[in-house]
Amino acid sequence: MKLVVAVVQDQDSNRLSNALTKNDFRATKLASTGGFLRSGNTTFLIGVEDGLVPNLMDLIRDNCRSREQMVAPVSPMGGNADSYIPYPVEVEVGGATIFVLPIEQFHHF
Repeated sequence: MKLVVAVVQDQDSNRLSNALTKNDFRATKLASTGGFLRSGNTTFLIGVEDGLVPNLMDLIRDNCRSREQMVAPVSPMGGNADSYIPYPVEVEVGGATIFVLPIEQFHHF
């Protein structure tokens, strides 16, 4: 058994949640915040049998795509403002960051 921890952008979370339900994967959703862009994320905790991990990875890949987005940079706090760029920059957002962890025991009460 594996625990799959998938961190996805909020924009992809409803699509992924619906796909997980449709494909009989049970998941717990947690609200989270990204450190780089300080934008909203959703973290999914999904317990899955070892043989179903590839199916789950395909499902996540199909529903969480990366894309380019313009973001306003955060002003520096206490740092050197010489390199501060005050206009929006284009960055890649979205997609998913996935961790697959082995589980020794699983209990559902």
